[in-house]
Amino acid sequence: MREYLMALCVTAAVTYLLTGPARKFAIVAGAMPEIRARDVHREPTPRLGGVAMFGGLCAGLLVAAHLPNLKGVFELSAEPRALLSGAAVIWLLGVLDDKWGVDALIKLGGQMIAAGVMVLQGLTILWIPVPGVGSVSVTPMQGTLLTVALVVITINAVNFVDGLDGLASGMVCIAAAAFFMYAYRIWYGYGIEAAAPATLFAAILMGMCLGFLPHNMHPARIFMGDSGSMLIGLVLAAGAISITGQVDPDAMALFAGGQTEAVHATVPVYIPLLLPLTVLIVPVADLVLAIVRRTWNGQSPFVADRGHLHHRLLEIGHSHSRAVLIMYFWSALIAFGAVAYSVNSASVWIVLLVVALSAVGLLLLLLPRFTPRVPLWAQHLVPPRYRRRARAEESDVPVPEASEGAEGAEAAEGAEAAEGDGAAEREPVPAGPHGATAIGRHPRFADGPKSNTHH
Repeated sequence: MREYLMALCVTAAVTYLLTGPARKFAIVAGAMPEIRARDVHREPTPRLGGVAMFGGLCAGLLVAAHLPNLKGVFELSAEPRALLSGAAVIWLLGVLDDKWGVDALIKLGGQMIAAGVMVLQGLTILWIPVPGVGSVSVTPMQGTLLTVALVVITINAVNFVDGLDGLASGMVCIAAAAFFMYAYRIWYGYGIEAAAPATLFAAILMGMCLGFLPHNMHPARIFMGDSGSMLIGLVLAAGAISITGQVDPDAMALFAGGQTEAVHATVPVYIPLLLPLTVLIVPVADLVLAIVRRTWNGQSPFVADRGHLHHRLLEIGHSHSRAVLIMYFWSALIAFGAVAYSVNSASVWIVLLVVALSAVGLLLLLLPRFTPRVPLWAQHLVPPRYRRRARAEESDVPVPEASEGAEGAEAAEGAEAAEGDGAAEREPVPAGPHGATAIGRHPRFADGPKSNTHH
């Protein structure tokens, strides 16, 4: 565990330290497109956050390769090398898209190539554990097709949910934490060495997300872009492929009582073969709904619209931060609920707890404008928007619509802040030479003293 934590901390530190230089590089390179009609953020914001995340991935794998226990993963398995190769392909494709833009079909082809690179180096599905039946072997062609499908679906699920500040990185971090707990239990609890690569991938993925989140929380100073969203989607898919298609349930039969019981005990990890990762069921559901919605309306599935789940949360009145936290809550509930079920599937208390927390989540979902009545003596202890005087002086401030691809959103929360402080709504600022507008005063300091310090 200490070595996994070491890899996680090194990955997080390198990602965090590289994000600042990556932001400056994105500004100089002009990788910050102007505001589009469907965007939520109001100022051009640099992308290429995936540059820092890829640096963190490389640093984490490099450190792990020199640790006493984890170096055996690199000696006995080619999966870390396969992951790095596929990640390099998808990261390069994402960088090109962040700077110049790449056609959707070309990106889809690049995702398939990245998955094929991993398959050629041994990171592929060898068999499918079926509950009640056991392990079902697949042919090399079938394994390749399943692997490519899992990678493509997971990448696009993460990419689709990347619409608000900190949303994609936070949800993937939650998914990676739940996946790490399960993979570590198989590796350490059952003594199955084949689960070690997946455990390492999950730890490094957590480090990538945790290192980038401080720069990407609302209001974001940099977006991860496709170079980051596709990268973390591929790493998550690689972990699922490693532990789902290569850890033989027969090896767990000695501990679970038999092959059938072993398969039942690992059901939450086999579901990813059908719906990539139960820990990402929220963005996967968003992906499926988006495809159905666009096809039903006679549009291409690749055409952006304003119907994603996080956009709907903004439309019904949730602030930016509350919408993100609600998505975090549901992701954590499903991810850790699946892990808890895999530990003890016969426990009724786990089901009751999940149902109770689901009721709490629905309550929060249906109260978008809940503002508690604060006593007069406690007015100075709460944010301005909860004070009675602020609510009495509210004015109608138009709220921009949310849309896909706008990771940095102020939306309803920006309007609330303007209502509470009496500030006027700012107009979108077009990008100047090399995106010079992004190094002006930060939005959160709009009412403070002017400063000549560049961010």
